Amino acid sequence: MKTMMLLCALALSGASPVLAQDYPLVGGDYISVSMISVDDGHDLEYANHLAGMWRKGQDYAVKQGWITGYEIQTNEFKRPGEADMYLVTRFSKFADPAQEEAREKAYNAYMNSTAAQMQTASGERAKYRKVMGGLLLRAWKWKN
Repeated sequence: MKTMMLLCALALSGASPVLAQDYPLVGGDYISVSMISVDDGHDLEYANHLAGMWRKGQDYAVKQGWITGYEIQTNEFKRPGEADMYLVTRFSKFADPAQEEAREKAYNAYMNSTAAQMQTASGERAKYRKVMGGLLLRAWKWKN
C-alpha cells in the first residue's frame, strides 16, 4: 500500500516524467464519507432530517456543480463500535478560500438559514446521532 501511495505521489507530482507516462491510473473524484451512529428509537427522526434539510442542501450543491453526487449507505451487519450509516459525497476538486466563502453565502441564502442556526440544529441532532468520524478517499480510473 505504501508503495502504491508513493508511486501515485510521484506520478502526480511530476517528479518522474517517465513514471507519470507509464502509470496506468488517473485521479477521479474525491469521496468524503461521514460515519454516523444513531441512537435506538431515532432512526425515523434522522431519516426525516436526511430526506429534508440534508437532501435539499445536497441537491443544491449538485445543481451548483460543487459536488458530483451523494448517497446514503447503511451498515446492514453492524458490529459493536461501527457506524449505522455512511453519508457519501463525491466532488472533483477542492474549493479555494474565496470559493468556499461564496459557496457558504449562497448555501445559507438557499437554505434560508444562518451559520448559527445550522449549528443549533446540528446540536439538537447530536442528542441522538453521533458523528463517529470520516474518511476522504479518492477514486482512480484506468488511463486507457
